[in-house]
Amino acid sequence: MVVVRPVKPADLESLIALAAGAGAGLTTLPRDPQFLRKRIEISRRSFESPAEKPSGESYLFAMEDTERGQVVGACGIVSKVGGFEPFYAYQLRKSLFSSDVIHVHKEVPILKLLLEHNGPCEIGSLFLDPAYRGSGNGRFLQLVRFLFMAEHPERFETTVVSEIRGVLTEDGHSPFWDALGEHFFDIDFQQADHLSIVNKKFIADLMPDHPIYIPILPESAQAVIGKPHPDSARAVKNLEEEGFRFSNMVDIFDAGPILSCKRDRIRSIRRSRRGAVGSIVAQAPPTQDFMLARVDGEFRATKTPLAVKGDGVVVPKPAAEAIGVQSGDPVRFVELYPTRRH
Repeated sequence: MVVVRPVKPADLESLIALAAGAGAGLTTLPRDPQFLRKRIEISRRSFESPAEKPSGESYLFAMEDTERGQVVGACGIVSKVGGFEPFYAYQLRKSLFSSDVIHVHKEVPILKLLLEHNGPCEIGSLFLDPAYRGSGNGRFLQLVRFLFMAEHPERFETTVVSEIRGVLTEDGHSPFWDALGEHFFDIDFQQADHLSIVNKKFIADLMPDHPIYIPILPESAQAVIGKPHPDSARAVKNLEEEGFRFSNMVDIFDAGPILSCKRDRIRSIRRSRRGAVGSIVAQAPPTQDFMLARVDGEFRATKTPLAVKGDGVVVPKPAAEAIGVQSGDPVRFVELYPTRRH
């Protein structure tokens, strides 16, 4: 059984191993022990903070195989981006060019650099060991953090965004970066991607703030603007089913799409319910999978079939033991997949 919980210092080596398999483009989960150790500590402080409003806290969750005692995945939330270091993105716009002399009136697509100091909540750092993909594990890891947000809405901004990894070549190059950013920064994509999580000041120093006219870019760069990496296609579909939509913004390095949704319109937040464990049974009820989270004490969640009865739920014993709940304990739950309406 898999359980999602806050990351712990003892998870460091497992996170390093996960980061090694994540490949280029997963900016917030680099193969950097010092950085990951710092992220774990920041996450610990964020979970322990009695935050009453979002102030840039960073929460990192680990997915653990309880039978092996092994961390097999990770996901994160930043309560609010911006502040001292702005949130950077390119916004897709159109610029009108007109000439009555030659009877040309044309809208030209452009990229406009945005610097957001008072930014939204951001979800990221999503990666799952390939051996555990399937059986809804990836979807569960991606969406379970919404249960935490539903339980603590005051901790998070009212708009949530997700930067999706953009298209890269097999050797880890970004066609968009090679066509644009590399000319101003004089470093390759992977160097820039890593530096962006260490100190964003170099972006302000070197990134041009004038519009980028898309038709001037090479076709290889134009073709990937707003396109997700093939490995991220499933994640995009999951978020779209939750209510996320393309925000008309893309990442400044690889031009991957930025999806957005109002926090309280996210399906897993809007449809989640709080109830009590009514009873614990040996055999799982014949229902669809739910995400089930303990809400008292440390956040722990798993996916399991449930039977909902009034304000309570019937929980299989393995799931109850995995998240540490007994009859009468409060839990939050929601269907793992959207309810199909005919």
